[in-house]
Amino acid sequence: MADVAKLAGVSAQTVSRVSNGHAGVVEETRQQVLDAMKQLGYRPNGAARALKWGEFRTIGVIMFTLSTTGNMRTLDAISVAAAEEGYAITLIPVAVPTPGGVEGAFSRLGELAVDAVIIVMEVHLLGRSHIALPPGIPVVVVDSDAGSEYVVVDTDQAAGARSAVDHLLGLGHRTVWHVAGPEDSFASQRRVDAWQGALADAGRDVPPLIRGDWSAESGYRAGLLLADEPGCTAVFAANDQMALGILRALREKGRDVPADVSVVGFDDVPDAGSYSPPLTTVHQDFAQVGRRCVDGVLRQVRSDDGAPEPGTTLVPTTLMVRSSTAAPRV
Repeated sequence: MADVAKLAGVSAQTVSRVSNGHAGVVEETRQQVLDAMKQLGYRPNGAARALKWGEFRTIGVIMFTLSTTGNMRTLDAISVAAAEEGYAITLIPVAVPTPGGVEGAFSRLGELAVDAVIIVMEVHLLGRSHIALPPGIPVVVVDSDAGSEYVVVDTDQAAGARSAVDHLLGLGHRTVWHVAGPEDSFASQRRVDAWQGALADAGRDVPPLIRGDWSAESGYRAGLLLADEPGCTAVFAANDQMALGILRALREKGRDVPADVSVVGFDDVPDAGSYSPPLTTVHQDFAQVGRRCVDGVLRQVRSDDGAPEPGTTLVPTTLMVRSSTAAPRV
């Protein structure tokens, strides 16, 4: 810092103010300091700054799996939103969703020194296992059913599923079949409940539930079963990957989409509009989820007492109507 100050012709205090982004430095002077930093290859010591100010500018993310579209897009959105606030993220994957795995993840994040934690996982594990989150650490939970105890951010799963069912019923289909995600998934169960509720409210029969595992292959297997159901004219898949498998199975079985069977997905993956046919699907605003998560933990970090504001924030969905849905054949 002394070398930068000497080269720029300013005081060490001015160099400190520029490196920490403080206002009140004349622009010409600020540029002189920045030029000197660049010339000398000077970079502020983040560890020293953290010790001085008690702030690491890092958010920890605990996540069970990186294999699902939803988790990957949520992680991407969190990292972008954190970067916009000048924060980095540290990811700790939990290989096995056990109480010990969660506790170990928090322990590792403590060693790595983070200011706050975002947990992307099924929070019913926390409740069933009686895991107490470490006190004093700002926490936001994503895609979970944590009740009123934690700060929770989630997509409005129920409204999204209902919009899919209502769309198909509005086209004239007598009922809607559903290919659900895994039974232990909070998001999957929310969509199942909404599908059943929408059909019941409309006075329609509820067909047998078919479960997949989020993969296109499981959707393909479900699609082979549905293709042999003569009364099946509309299908709501719990994600776009399974919808892709359903489209393949129906095509192989000679069932035209949407003339014979209409198909709706959930997620609106970037390639959904390029499926054959382009997929009608429920759009999740992952960017908004990421922003809400980062805003939630940083409000706690910046508050005087660090006290959380428990409750759930739901991010709205949008139904994207494309060519995979139409009125049933008369």
